[in-house]
Amino acid sequence: MKIWKRILVWLLFISVLSSCFEDNDDVPQIATTLDINDYIWKGMNVFYLYKSDVALLADDRFSSDQDYTNFLRDFSTPESFFDNLLSTVDEFSFLVNDYVALEQSFDGVTKNNGMEFGLVRYPNSSSLVFGYIRYILPGTDAEAKGLKRGNIFNTIDGTQITDQNFRNLLAPDSYTIGLATFDGSTVTPTNDLVSLTKSQYTENPVFITKILNIGNTPVGYLMYNAFTADFDTQLNAAFAQFKSSQVTDLILDVRYNGGGSVSSAIDLSSMITGQFNGEVFTTEEWNAALQDRFGSTNLFDNQIRTGDAINSLNLTRVYVLTTRSSASASELVINGLDPYIETIQVGDTTRGKFQASITVYDTDNYGRQGAEASGHTYAMQPLVLKSINAAGVSDYFNGFAPDVLIEEDYSNLGMLGDPEEPLLKAAIDQITGAGATKQKYSTQSLNDIGSSKMYLPNFEKMYVDFTARNNE
Repeated sequence: MKIWKRILVWLLFISVLSSCFEDNDDVPQIATTLDINDYIWKGMNVFYLYKSDVALLADDRFSSDQDYTNFLRDFSTPESFFDNLLSTVDEFSFLVNDYVALEQSFDGVTKNNGMEFGLVRYPNSSSLVFGYIRYILPGTDAEAKGLKRGNIFNTIDGTQITDQNFRNLLAPDSYTIGLATFDGSTVTPTNDLVSLTKSQYTENPVFITKILNIGNTPVGYLMYNAFTADFDTQLNAAFAQFKSSQVTDLILDVRYNGGGSVSSAIDLSSMITGQFNGEVFTTEEWNAALQDRFGSTNLFDNQIRTGDAINSLNLTRVYVLTTRSSASASELVINGLDPYIETIQVGDTTRGKFQASITVYDTDNYGRQGAEASGHTYAMQPLVLKSINAAGVSDYFNGFAPDVLIEEDYSNLGMLGDPEEPLLKAAIDQITGAGATKQKYSTQSLNDIGSSKMYLPNFEKMYVDFTARNNE
């Protein structure tokens, strides 16, 4: 009797197992590390801007299929394999294990507590770190808790922040910051604690739009914190406001803007100008195998991607506020405009990134469609092109130095958009003639080691829409 029971149980198990296989014929098998490494090598071999610098990516690198397979098996993780394929000049290509999160970050969607901060070392300390709040996002936990620009914090969950632990301390969805003061030389704890929790949030990068009355003339001020394509309409609306107010000058604040969409950068530059429609903004240099197919010339345009007409100001000069956090697409605007109009940079030297990337999925044509069938959620964002302005300028590895040097004073950050805020005041001085170009204001230099944006997969990245390009 027991034997028959066992047989019946076994038959039932086989039946259920068979039905599972039959019902899931279309479900992809889970990809192995070997499968993912294969996709990574093939994608990098096709697209990587610096392919010629990396011997492992040469078309004739492997003598046989077995030689190639053995090479792929030498790496236990896709991350270590990808890192091994990068050129020594490349600081920006990256691999993610969740392309959905990557796509959301490009759309401005993140897990966020609303406290956008920077991290710097203490004066005269090689290890101790404090944070300073750059701005607070509206409708977030940080706003509800009363935090403001200029607040200082030096502990997380009771632990002093250092250059070794800051990433781990600030990564969780919830943590408690310990507030402090900073007088320019000393960080002093206040014993006040603020607990913060992250939630999904969509950030509008068009952060501040103002008309300033400077010497009885209207001056536009725009703080723009990311080149997020989904907010091009809001960006264009800000310029409609400037246009209707007949601004004579524009101060573009990209001090915390790490970049984003190349298309948005072209549109922004066309909004600032307008008189150069159809002229060369930048040209692209891809690797030798792809140059003829994908290399293109980007032109000043008169429409945003929705088809709406661009609100152009036809300016002949622009003032740009920058820091070391100004990168990629922010620098693209500076470089692209420079041959055409007077571009006066106020603040600190920019990051130094002139290359753009694309998202490479594990599909037949490396595009997004069908990526779910790969059996994994890895995607690459390799550098694929470098931008060159109309005067031939590129390769600005050291960033763009300001015409007027003034670093942010962490003991007196000021209020964003206030004419007395130090960087904005320095730009206004240029407009009114109160300050000379190449002027150096009193500065306070502390070593910058990170920011709240550093956790984002698209941190300091500039990208092009490869899906649209590949379908042309």
